[in-house]
Amino acid sequence: MDRFHNKTFLVTGAARGIGLAIARRLWRDGANVIAADIDDFVAPDATDPVGSAGQFVPIRLDITDRPGIKTAMATIANRFSTLDGLVNNAAILDASPLQSLDYDRYREVMRTNLDGALLCTLEALPLLIRSAPAAIVNVASIMGLAGLRDAIPYSTAKAALINLTRNLAIELADRAIRVNALAPGFVDTRMARLADGSSEYATAEFAEVYIKHRKLPMGRPGTADDIAGPAAFLLSDDARYITGQTLVVDGGVIATY
Repeated sequence: MDRFHNKTFLVTGAARGIGLAIARRLWRDGANVIAADIDDFVAPDATDPVGSAGQFVPIRLDITDRPGIKTAMATIANRFSTLDGLVNNAAILDASPLQSLDYDRYREVMRTNLDGALLCTLEALPLLIRSAPAAIVNVASIMGLAGLRDAIPYSTAKAALINLTRNLAIELADRAIRVNALAPGFVDTRMARLADGSSEYATAEFAEVYIKHRKLPMGRPGTADDIAGPAAFLLSDDARYITGQTLVVDGGVIATY
């Protein structure tokens, strides 16, 4: 499939999980993909050339470092000239009870999950405007749509990211740049791993609350690939009249509330 032939996309937090799945989906659909992460890439087959005419370019990027973001954008401009889409996916998790909430950690989560997306957007704007029509996808969470115990930093940042999406969509509509958000539900990635390495979705508590009582109607957590398809859709011309929206991809969880 080559619907993104000659298109160039930047995906943050792309070393693994949802970010890697989105990066690979775009690349397999013919795009040039700059896959950015502060961590080293752990997938040795991430540059497997099967199915794409585009380039897959891993780069190291700290999305809280504005000078580093500027340097990355200059590199993209020199190599590809334009940027057709940005996926703000990079994030960190915090699961602290209110009574033990560490304010410095709270600020770190906000800097990464919210400020980082804004900084990448601001620095990418000249390239996106040059490439317009273009698109931005912010990866939020259903935790930004509903309250959850022990999740104040993460949920607050994701809720703010959803409203940032709406505001950016309004601001950038006349520049032919669409801005939408994805709100994944329970997705089996590294973020879902417990201290012992097992998945929180394999626990008896999760089975009792979400499976037995059908709070997760589709009966399973999602995979990273379940999120990659909707992300590609929002970046594609098929979504050319969609902006300022949050697409929930959660197997039906929100529908049960």
